[in-house]
Amino acid sequence: MLVRIAGLGPGDPGLLTIGGLDALRAIGKAVALLAPPDLTAYLERNGIAVIRDMVDDPALFVRGSSEEIERFAERLSSGTHDDSLGLGVLGNPLSDFPGLPSLLRLLELRGVATQIVPGVPRATLSASITMPLVPLPPQSAHYSWDDLVEIMARLRLGCPWDREQTHRTLVPYLLEETYEVVEAIEGPHLDALCEELGDLLLQVLFHAQLGMEVGKFSIADVVDALSNKMVRRHPHVFGDAVIEDVDAQWRNWERLKALEKTGRRRKSRLDGIPTQLGALQRGQRMQEKAARVGFDWPNVNGILEKLSEELGELAEARRLAQDDPRVREELGDVFFTLVNLSRALGIDAETAVREANEKFYKRFSFMEEHATKGGKSISDLSLPELEELWQLAKA
Repeated sequence: MLVRIAGLGPGDPGLLTIGGLDALRAIGKAVALLAPPDLTAYLERNGIAVIRDMVDDPALFVRGSSEEIERFAERLSSGTHDDSLGLGVLGNPLSDFPGLPSLLRLLELRGVATQIVPGVPRATLSASITMPLVPLPPQSAHYSWDDLVEIMARLRLGCPWDREQTHRTLVPYLLEETYEVVEAIEGPHLDALCEELGDLLLQVLFHAQLGMEVGKFSIADVVDALSNKMVRRHPHVFGDAVIEDVDAQWRNWERLKALEKTGRRRKSRLDGIPTQLGALQRGQRMQEKAARVGFDWPNVNGILEKLSEELGELAEARRLAQDDPRVREELGDVFFTLVNLSRALGIDAETAVREANEKFYKRFSFMEEHATKGGKSISDLSLPELEELWQLAKA
């Protein structure tokens, strides 16, 4: 029996070598470890039957899990693959398959012959790390990810301010840097986004450094946790699952989250939405989660009727008592319904209000400038004069 281990390249069908394709096509059937759906479909179009039941966890198999490799070998010897089998591995098996030595040893012990067909290394995927696109100013140097982690550690050792920080004291900076990233994204130029993303990344490294100093976790644990989560929650990308559309993806995402450790601890489907989110944003996230289990308006008309109802209840509360807490409650219901309307229209409520705020800022600033040009302060103008300036600003 023969197992031919062929490199699939970085995952793009266009980067699969002719030699790798011919090697798998000559056998006619193959296990395609971690191959993206478009690459799997490309193999099948080229006459290669992709086998999906030989490896339970491709990611662990590639990393060299003895249990996964043993299980593969048992299925190999007890199944119908009594002649030859292809084993497609992303990248080049010689450089991107840590489990290759273990697999080769085990197959040799079982008398299974092996052949290795090189492929385009996955290193092409890391070009964005090793090949910067932005020219550096004079006297600047290029740094790697490892350099950045070391810089953070040295800051904690050598800078008095950095030494004093804790997870809690860094919260305001984390929020500020997050909003600055959003501002750079929504601004007219993207030049500032690179720098702001770096500032946000520093916050991630800072918290990881603090975690490492007390023996809780390191940046390597952060990377591992995130990577495992993304692979686990995207079986249609890293496995054989088929998901038809975005709605199906959301349903599958929620199902997989519920099976995880943090998901099992939650009592409600609405748990896990940060209470510190802006009120509009939190409301929209809660409504989205409720909608995924079918608790939603069938159409926009129902929401508009509900909005009219809530406005009537607000007017009635104001008529009964101007200072009654019920007025605030009814006003909150109006806002919550407006968030529902935003969601139904496919609009992010928080973004819509931010844009409205910015529009008001620009128009009011315009009014102030025109009042100053006329030798007056805006506070000296009458209401009709202010309305005239407002209409001019809108125009």
